[in-house]
Amino acid sequence: MSKEVATKKSSAVALVSSFEEEASTGLEGMGQDDLALPFLKIMSNMSPELEVIDGAKTGMIFNSVSSELFSGENGIEVVPCAYQRVYIEWTPRGSGQGLVAVHPATSDVLSRTHKQPGDNKDYLDNGNYIENTANYYVLYKGSEGFFQPAIISMKSTQLKKSRKWNSMMTAVKMQGSNGPFTPPIYSQVYRLATTKESNDRGSWHGWEITRIGTIEEENVFKEAKAFASSVSTGDVNVKFDGEDTASKETGENADIF
Repeated sequence: MSKEVATKKSSAVALVSSFEEEASTGLEGMGQDDLALPFLKIMSNMSPELEVIDGAKTGMIFNSVSSELFSGENGIEVVPCAYQRVYIEWTPRGSGQGLVAVHPATSDVLSRTHKQPGDNKDYLDNGNYIENTANYYVLYKGSEGFFQPAIISMKSTQLKKSRKWNSMMTAVKMQGSNGPFTPPIYSQVYRLATTKESNDRGSWHGWEITRIGTIEEENVFKEAKAFASSVSTGDVNVKFDGEDTASKETGENADIF
């Protein structure tokens, strides 16, 4: 190692040490309302990002805040921290209004909907439609190797994947001092990749979920536990945007069970 390289490396280490001494300085005035929780989405053939982000391709995983892209084939590592199922009420596409309300899973709103010919959406009498949505609050490993919070929403065709993931979580068992037990969901790491799917209306990309194993880093476990607590106490506010702009031809908005 040359003297110049060694000097630069030493300087970089010293700088990181200085950063650590003043960790989080300047963020004191920021609360949850000042932050945007990113969504991790699968790029569809109608995703507008395909035209504005270099290297974006269908089937890739997209961070809605940082615009970071991940290979759908390789997938991303995630730690699920909390799960919520909700019924999201939207105005008709093209109305320019978007989100109307987020109804809890205990709501009877779905019983007040009807189908329209050639459309699998659930419509209310006022013209709005309801989407049965499974939300996963997760920590995902970014390109720099650090785990960061995000949300993954599954609906329509992906509700089948949601149920499969839920079953995988409940199936995890560990041996404790008092016998077998089910560990918290944020004790496990999963890989979420994408795979091509199809039905009689076309093809699209969906989630492919596999369990990697138990968390090995205590700091990641503590961070996941803290995020789960924030969700359960209502400290995490999610700003739902419009539905994924998938065309009817892909079948991506069809319900498969």
